[in-house]
Amino acid sequence: MGDLKLNHSVENGSASMLNPLDHEEFRRQGHMVIDFLADYYQNIETYPVRSQVEPGYLQERLPQSAPLNPEPIETILKDVQKHIIPGITHWQSPNFFAYFSACGSIAGFLGEMLSTGFNIVGFNWVASPAATELESIVMDWLGKMLKLPSSFLFSGGGGGVMYASTSEAFLCTLTAIRDQKLSVIGRENLGKLVVYCSDQTHFSLKKSVQIAGISPENVRPILTSKSDDFQLCPESLRLAIISDLEAGLIPLYLCCTVGTTSSTAVDPLGPLCDVAKEYRIWVPVDAAYAGSACICPEFRHFLDGIEGANSLSFNAHKWLLTTLDCCCLWVKDPSALINALSTNAEILKNKATEAKQVVDYKDWQMALGRRFRALKLWLVLRSYGVARIRDFLRGHVEMAKHFEMLLAADKRFEVVFPTNFATVGFRVSPSAIPNGEDVNAFNQNLLESINASGGAHMVHAVVGGVCDPTSGALDTEFCS
Repeated sequence: MGDLKLNHSVENGSASMLNPLDHEEFRRQGHMVIDFLADYYQNIETYPVRSQVEPGYLQERLPQSAPLNPEPIETILKDVQKHIIPGITHWQSPNFFAYFSACGSIAGFLGEMLSTGFNIVGFNWVASPAATELESIVMDWLGKMLKLPSSFLFSGGGGGVMYASTSEAFLCTLTAIRDQKLSVIGRENLGKLVVYCSDQTHFSLKKSVQIAGISPENVRPILTSKSDDFQLCPESLRLAIISDLEAGLIPLYLCCTVGTTSSTAVDPLGPLCDVAKEYRIWVPVDAAYAGSACICPEFRHFLDGIEGANSLSFNAHKWLLTTLDCCCLWVKDPSALINALSTNAEILKNKATEAKQVVDYKDWQMALGRRFRALKLWLVLRSYGVARIRDFLRGHVEMAKHFEMLLAADKRFEVVFPTNFATVGFRVSPSAIPNGEDVNAFNQNLLESINASGGAHMVHAVVGGVCDPTSGALDTEFCS
């Protein structure tokens, strides 16, 4: 039996030795920080939504080296107000319309405080049983809210895990199927593996492919069209697969998306999964943004066909009132992750693990350490309840639909893609732009003027192809 290890951090000194977690000082400073943040939210609309500072601004304001002696929290918070807030783009502002918003809440914030306050490193069950067990419970709760097939739940042989981001979900599932496939065909065939997606798929997939050691040249972004609402076409997928097989390549992974980043398109999951099944391709469904809406019965149809997929992920930190970071991934076959990602160092061995009585989440992810993310999502679900969260989501969709209606009634604008959820893509109509001015440049300049005003923050997307009847040239749509 190895030596027992006991590790204490001790600060030598006099009786006035600093206690970095003195409970009374923590109480005093903690109240000050809460008051500071409450004032920030109260006054958030007084700040320009997108930060207006120039690159390198903070380097000019702060000292060149850290202070030798302690500084009081009062002084530090004054500097936060004076120097840090000007460099913040205010994601919680009601006038923030960029990207996909990060919907925070009191419950999410307080759950984050509890998680940070406990400051545990829950790599396996024994490191903090509550962290592992609550995560498994909450993932099953959420899966049931989405009406996922039982095969995705712990109760049905599958299971869920919480990551920092969708990028992690891509990388872990891609690594799992890569190793599973190579164990059959031989590792020397790594260069033959092919990944499929649409041209609307999030760019983080390509990063994950690269990290997983698969050639970026073996990623097949299949073209979509406005006439098909930018959905990935099953027949186009089949043709791409057949072409690769004829070239001696090996189909591996097909990313389907529910709510793409640029156009919130929804890929037809059922038909795509049917094609993938024929060729034994792993299908992850990326619902990072739109997955939250699917807890509402009227939006659940966007997940129709999910029973044919291998995994599903969505970000609770985007639209489910949970603070960053919290990406939820469900898999039908947890052993695929475990076989690819497990580690069993001597220091981690324990009776519960060896008896296979518990989940050790270190074997479901790339990193060893992990945060107690389930605590904040648990607080959100309990504090608001499913009914109120559904109403919150519906309210956002109703506002988007109303805005879409206003745009449709104004001939100066055109809606570029269907408003499936709470994202509206629009641009100034070419008919409303003075002759001779480039349509994309006009819209881009308008967008920049809005962002520079500080009154709102929006972002652009370039989607689809539009045939210009005057020149026959193929142009792209720049939309906000």
